[in-house]
Amino acid sequence: MPVVAKKLEMQHLAWRAGFGETLPVISDWEKRRRKEIVNKVLNGPKHAELESVDVINATDLPDYKRAKDMTEEQRKTVRQMNTQGIKDLNVAWMNMMQKSEHPLREKMSLFWHGHFACRTQNVLFNQQLIGVIRENALGNFGDLLTAVSKSPAMLQFLNNQQNRKQRPNENFAREVMELFTMGRGHYAETDIKEAARAFTGWGFDGNGQFVFREKQHDDGVKNIFGKSGRYNGDDVLKLLLEQRQTATFITTKIFRYFVDDTPDDTLIQSLSEKFYHSGYDIKTLMREIFMADWFYDSKYIGNRIKSPVELLVGIRRTIPMAFEQEETMLVFQRILGQVLFYPPNVAGWPGGRNWIDSSSLMFRLRVPQVILYSQVLNIRPKELTPEMGDGGNYKMTLQINDFLKRQFAKKVNARINWDPYVQGFKEVPRENLADAIAGALLQQSGNVRKNLLEKYADTSSREGYIKTVTIDVMSTPEYQLC
Repeated sequence: MPVVAKKLEMQHLAWRAGFGETLPVISDWEKRRRKEIVNKVLNGPKHAELESVDVINATDLPDYKRAKDMTEEQRKTVRQMNTQGIKDLNVAWMNMMQKSEHPLREKMSLFWHGHFACRTQNVLFNQQLIGVIRENALGNFGDLLTAVSKSPAMLQFLNNQQNRKQRPNENFAREVMELFTMGRGHYAETDIKEAARAFTGWGFDGNGQFVFREKQHDDGVKNIFGKSGRYNGDDVLKLLLEQRQTATFITTKIFRYFVDDTPDDTLIQSLSEKFYHSGYDIKTLMREIFMADWFYDSKYIGNRIKSPVELLVGIRRTIPMAFEQEETMLVFQRILGQVLFYPPNVAGWPGGRNWIDSSSLMFRLRVPQVILYSQVLNIRPKELTPEMGDGGNYKMTLQINDFLKRQFAKKVNARINWDPYVQGFKEVPRENLADAIAGALLQQSGNVRKNLLEKYADTSSREGYIKTVTIDVMSTPEYQLC
């Protein structure tokens, strides 16, 4: 295995376990043992509380238990509150990713947000779902699976509210097996049908709380994975966790997200065995990955295309900033193809090379200039498709699209705090600045030529030079990789 410089190893860890780190942080990590840094990454700061991204209380929403009891004016009010609330929730979580002292928790939450893909136009349900995901992101997968499965957002989205005795709805049972645990091809149609019977009665009340409606539950004997019993929903989840295929499926998805798009079968087998025997402890699996020598192999460094959210958060963590209108972040997300709380379908965002097409790549290269030079946002964002079970909430998707359209040709006004970033290079001699900046921002800096950076740099002052070289480096294809 080719030897990789310690600095590059630490930058690799910072990007895969978060959204990158500044030069002073990486310089500090270089002096410490890998085990110490991995522990720091996994655990976050001592006594760190889980900060909330809540933007609304249940009591803030009108007490309209049933849509059929509402007037058209009341429905309009609720739609507006939900639309604004989801935008606020998006902004709040983006800010949390940017400022968090425990970025791995947010990175894992972003992964699970795609794994448990769900689209609901109810801001309270969205808030509850991202809450249980963030709370369990590095905990036990069984706990996370159960909490998500009992969330009103998922029960509504996958139609389990309509799943009742003698009229079972198979949607929830199918997706729990195909997308959340085992993957397609590892169960029989009869397993789905029987599991659907077990999930009958799972639903939520008018206050957005999980309820088990006993009278709607089929308490007869079910046969699932060759076992028989009077199973309920919790029993099915336990049966799924007993299947080693579940550990393999989850480990493979985590490997694709945190290591490489092409899974290594030998590594997957070893990792999934340990994951299974740990009782599905997510933090133990991530420790195994981040402590492994193979994780720092040069073939895995700088080989992943940043997702739009990783790209945007990475820029904002590197150079602190605040937008005059933070909702502008939704426009950037939409143009780049990843709007939080609006996954494209039940399988989530496909990732990898799917992030890049001709139009999105050109805009990706312009993002640092648009933000850091406060340029006009003159690319029209694609509209969100009112699919994925939107149904009666079609109008709300149209409202979001209307908001996106109104941002066209507006200037992006951001207050940039360059001071801490510029200070990070205070020990670097002037003649080495371009190389140091490229080395700090890129995982593969060899292709970026110093003479080109010099050519377009502002040489009138040291600060101006650092700023312009930084923006130019961030505008390269290499900055799209981590």
